[in-house]
Amino acid sequence: MRRIYEPRDLLEAEMLSGMLVAEGIEAFLAGSHLIGAMGELPAAGLLGLMVPDEDAERARQLIAAYNGAEPLPGDEPESYPGELIC
Repeated sequence: MRRIYEPRDLLEAEMLSGMLVAEGIEAFLAGSHLIGAMGELPAAGLLGLMVPDEDAERARQLIAAYNGAEPLPGDEPESYPGELIC
């Protein structure tokens, strides 16, 4: 298993993990059990998205494509122009 991405929070971690599983990539979320100790542990680096070594490059590409997604013209809500709301 290889750590390929450090999500900013548990919501992003679960969403990306689900996306990878939907694409046929086994994903493991390391550190999710440490979230309750956030007051005592450093906030950065607790969560890590891990995948099998042979799927690491494809998983990175999928995450990069997700992070680079732009809303289609006219699809963004008027209250959040230019932002993609999921």
